Amino acid sequence: MRDTLRPALVLAAILLPPGMARAEPAGCSAPPETMEAAPLPGSVAALSRGALRVMVVGSASTQGGGTSGPAATWPERLDKVLGARVAPATVQVSVFGARGTTAADHARIIAEQAPRLRPHLIIWQLGTVEAARGLPPDEMVEAVQDSVARLRASRGERTDVVLVDPQFSRFFRANADVETYRDRMRLAAAASGAQLFSRWSIMKHWAETERLDLERAPRAGRMAVADELHDCLARALTQFILQGTLRGAAAGRPDRSP
Repeated sequence: MRDTLRPALVLAAILLPPGMARAEPAGCSAPPETMEAAPLPGSVAALSRGALRVMVVGSASTQGGGTSGPAATWPERLDKVLGARVAPATVQVSVFGARGTTAADHARIIAEQAPRLRPHLIIWQLGTVEAARGLPPDEMVEAVQDSVARLRASRGERTDVVLVDPQFSRFFRANADVETYRDRMRLAAAASGAQLFSRWSIMKHWAETERLDLERAPRAGRMAVADELHDCLARALTQFILQGTLRGAAAGRPDRSP
């Protein structure tokens, strides 16, 4: 088979048939501009071989974030939702991080674990701890750029990187300079060749349209809302990743290395 031929498995796994968006829960729909993913060549190459390894690194929301348990977190839901969408290809999601960890902590985790895991996609949730503590935003940018540069040097385009910004919160917005960190994350993504998935913008849309508003949920039902929120984030991330793989397949740049 010629290298320029799109693998049939990729097309079967990632093409979005008409009406697919309507299959998602209504409250999970995200603004179209937040779903504009660029090509993810490492992910499409991995799916063409039938297995996608995803590494998630982040702070509190990757570990629980007010949900009913680990199985309800967005990384665990991503494992299930993305896996179902790309079957018969398989998805393996490995999660690292803890409450209070910074971008510098995450960069060390990536440096230690990526050579062992050889991920095709790294989803890096950051910025919340930095903004809450008022840490220098340039340190966050430097951690991202250095980490992605090392990945590129060692794995080339075999590892895609998607940055995830903080979750929307009116209280957080009122008490921290969140926009500065979000702006720097956009710059870091552009400068390093990573992509940005704006969790903040998506959650803000859900809150303003009164679909999912964790801050204003009744206390008794807040955990259920958190579970639904994490599930919707996983579904939005799945759509983002599928668009990136679709564009990667269309670009026709195969990579057969593991």
